[in-house]
Amino acid sequence: MSTNNITSANSVLLIGVAGLFTVPQQLQGFSSDDAYSMDAVTNKEVQLGVDGIMSAGWIPQIKTMSVTLQGDSDSNTFFEAWYAAEEAAQDAFRAFGTIVQPAVNKMYTLTNGVLTNFAPISDAKKVLQPRKFQIQWNVVLGVPT
Repeated sequence: MSTNNITSANSVLLIGVAGLFTVPQQLQGFSSDDAYSMDAVTNKEVQLGVDGIMSAGWIPQIKTMSVTLQGDSDSNTFFEAWYAAEEAAQDAFRAFGTIVQPAVNKMYTLTNGVLTNFAPISDAKKVLQPRKFQIQWNVVLGVPT
């Protein structure tokens, strides 16, 4: 019988923004079904010649992360402040962060991130809906803890 644990309930996401949040902030109040996710990356260009010989090469890639917060999460203010500062400066502020996943003994370092998608408000339905934010990272590096 497996004793592996895959809970995400004890995961921690910390994000800082250079010049704004120099001490990383622990995000809290995640959506019940979707806290954060990272899109898969395509890191090779593969071509098949007319003679059937395949060639491949490594290509750099952007790592796209989505963070989903409940409508009443205090961490929505973090993204609102980040967005407002960028709007005022008309510039892109760079982020850095850490993900800790105790269930699988992993820690991930997030480097050189930019906020690329911002939900200004929660959709108002029966109750306020979760808000989704997107950050694109240059480097995501995982290590065992």
